[in-house]
Formats: sequence, structure tokens, C-alpha cells
Amino acid sequence: MAMRTDAPTRREQILKEAARLFAERGFHGVGVDEIGAAVGISGPGLYRHFPGKDAMLAELLVGISGRLLTGGKRRVAEADGDPEAVLDSLIEGHIDFAIDDRPLITLHDRELDRLRDSDRKLVRQLQRQYVELWVEVVRQVYPGLPEPTARSAVHSVFGLLNSTPHLGRPGALPGRGATAELLHRMARGAFGAAG
Repeated sequence: MAMRTDAPTRREQILKEAARLFAERGFHGVGVDEIGAAVGISGPGLYRHFPGKDAMLAELLVGISGRLLTGGKRRVAEADGDPEAVLDSLIEGHIDFAIDDRPLITLHDRELDRLRDSDRKLVRQLQRQYVELWVEVVRQVYPGLPEPTARSAVHSVFGLLNSTPHLGRPGALPGRGATAELLHRMARGAFGAAG
């Protein structure tokens, strides 16, 4: 995914800190005053940016699902049709997410059921589209792989890559580059074993 070089907006700062705090202490364990303090504004000041905590949670979880799908589609389009290159690019993009947005993985695992039904359905719809994007590419790389097997392999690789919150504290990892390389080799190995 393309990296922005400009400073994050106040809204983005709030979302980043909300994700971190929600992941650390749970959605109900964090108040608006704590989120506000983390970004240097009063708790009630958050209401200029969001109607409430529920809206922050929805934007975080719907937002990341949408960004993963959009980024995946972009990677497919940019890879000029080489299935191996497309798969490597998809893996790299998901690894970027898994390493750089670890709180969102924890938040999704713990708090998805807190979303309104309409937001939860939207998250699931975006995720299904993202999975199917991967399934198509995996089946191009491994043409003999039945669709249900490819789908299971994609979900398994997501489980592997999305395990990053459980790898220890960020400083305990062998370094971003080494972690990314290891995860990439493991993902390709998993797909190779399925194929």
C-alpha cells in the first residue's frame, strides 16, 4: 500500500490512538477522556470528529477492510498479469498491514461483534471480496487447486499473517524486514503445500 508522507490529520490521530487503546484494554475499558488525552484534546472535543466511540470502532473496522480490498485490487492491476508477481504483491501488502496495524487485528478479533449489524455486514462483505480476490490469484498460480481448497489456503495464510499481535512486543521481533521476509516465506510455503 502506498505510504503517505504528510502528517496525519487530527481524525487519523484519534483513530490510531483509539485502535491502540481499544486493543490494549477493550472497547468498554476505554473512555472518550482517555482517547482525547492520548491525542492532546479533551474527551468532549472528540465529539467534533466522531459522534461517539461506536463510530470510531466502525470507522476503524470498516475502514481497514475497505483499505485491504482497495489495496489488493490495486496490486492486482499493477502486477501486469503475472500470477506469481501478483501473489507476492498481495502477500507483501497483507504483511505490511499485519506488521504496521497490529492493534487493528486485535480489535477485529475482540470487538467485531460490538458493531451495528449494518457495519458488521459491511465488514464481512468487504472481507469476502478480499478473500475472493486472493482465491482467484492463488488458483492462477496453482491451476489444479480446487476452489474450496484455495479458499481454505487463503484463510489459513491470513491466520498465519494475522498472528502478528501474538508474536510479542514490537521490540521483541527480529526487526521489521526480517519479520516480513519470514512471514512471506511462510505464506508462500503454505500455498505451495496446498498446491
